[in-house]
Amino acid sequence: MNFADNLKKIRAEKGLKREDLAQKVDTSAAIIGRYERGERTPSIEIAKNLATALGISLDYLVGDTSVLVKDTKMLYRLEILQKIEQGERERILYVFDTLLRAAQNSSTQQKLA
Repeated sequence: MNFADNLKKIRAEKGLKREDLAQKVDTSAAIIGRYERGERTPSIEIAKNLATALGISLDYLVGDTSVLVKDTKMLYRLEILQKIEQGERERILYVFDTLLRAAQNSSTQQKLA
């Protein structure tokens, strides 16, 4: 999906009218409509403000990632992880991956039972 489609979809999912979103980013509903139809592209600053107003990452809004992290605690953990020294980060991710695989296997086993 592209920016215009993502913006329209996410705004609708959040139950916001164009007017509501426009007010949050200090623009007009008509401009939001132009963004959603792909007639106009916002500046980086406006796109960032739109993402913030929608409670999503800019990467998700512009389509650079398909993962929407809704859990702010998870985002906080990822930010901390980025600041940790590379070797320690790799050890943490190894343990994390091991736990994820175990949980995934457990979930699969339960579905098969």
